[in-house]
Amino acid sequence: MTTVDKNPADLVVRKSVLVNAPQAHAFAVFTEQHGAWWPLNTNHIGADPAQTAIIEPRVGGRWFERSSDGVECDWGRVLAWEPPHRIVLSWDIGADWQYDPTLGTEVEVRFISDGPDTTRVELEHRRLERYGAQAETMQATFDSERGWGGILRGFAQAAEKA
Repeated sequence: MTTVDKNPADLVVRKSVLVNAPQAHAFAVFTEQHGAWWPLNTNHIGADPAQTAIIEPRVGGRWFERSSDGVECDWGRVLAWEPPHRIVLSWDIGADWQYDPTLGTEVEVRFISDGPDTTRVELEHRRLERYGAQAETMQATFDSERGWGGILRGFAQAAEKA
């Protein structure tokens, strides 16, 4: 089946993780301490290593990385900001790993209370059909160990320690 024939609903990556932390804490660590847990050593797009990653806390805010010399590289924008329940971000990094503000794939992260000290975090990366001929390759990349699954596990560990 080619990408053109594939249903866009099939071009989605879904991952979840259980975090041993209250919902508001998990949301805060994900958004306010993004650079502390994001795997910047392997997952950055700038020419120089990234020092931090930032999500600006509002609809329309930027999602970006900053290197030690202050150079900033956008990753996307905040599309929905609903603390402590949900955030939706545009992921505007093309298959060439360069910022493309016209790409518009979406990453929705839901924080679901699973008791007073446990949160289920569900991530959905959708609209991958926007990668065109590279859609299945990008889906496999996001679905790989270095993709969203590993990133969420790293987040969960950081949230539990913070």
